[in-house]
Amino acid sequence: MFLISIVGAVVAPFMCFIGYLMKKTERPDIPIKFNEFFVDTNLYVVLLIGVLLYGVITSYLFNREYVENTLKNVLTIPISKISIIISKLTLLLIWIITLTVVSWVLTLILGLMGSFEGLNTIILIRSFKEYIIGGSLLFLLSTPTIFVTLVFKDYVPAIVFTIAVTMVNVLIANSKYSVLYPWSAALVIANNGFRPEYPPIYSYISIVATSIIGFVATIIYFKNVDVK
Repeated sequence: MFLISIVGAVVAPFMCFIGYLMKKTERPDIPIKFNEFFVDTNLYVVLLIGVLLYGVITSYLFNREYVENTLKNVLTIPISKISIIISKLTLLLIWIITLTVVSWVLTLILGLMGSFEGLNTIILIRSFKEYIIGGSLLFLLSTPTIFVTLVFKDYVPAIVFTIAVTMVNVLIANSKYSVLYPWSAALVIANNGFRPEYPPIYSYISIVATSIIGFVATIIYFKNVDVK
């Protein structure tokens, strides 16, 4: 699953790279800026591919014991259900950050191969920061997916949920409401793309509230559900 997720993580950089090469072929007189390449790739990661990819990973981590019918055996060990959730969340965070770094590194490599212009230390540091912030915020927003996975004990509802989230992302990405919707607000915060209609605190509140509600619902459900 980890190797498959690596393949998923490189999709966005390659998609953007091919798109920029096509653009360069049509307009060779216009230079391609490294900063634009980093920003556009992060947009694809946070708004589209990341939501789906990280959702699949989340459902895999939290559903595999149900699929393999091993959860009841795990619970015979003197370990609390909350500890199981926390350990899986820790692994999920490491996994997401690793894939985020892979996307950033590949974006850098492809940009160098394409001889894109404007690369400097400031852009490197800023883009890396934006990627890590975006990945971290998507991790916080994984808790609703965890809850859906545990309730239905199947991959399909969780995948359908992430698809629905992604469709809404696409719908409102360029509107002023993107700062209010948690999953699009992640990109707004990462890229500092706040809008004058709403204070930045609204974006932070929407993400934190969604994360906490999902986490609390997950803990309450998992602690009280009977494992058969």
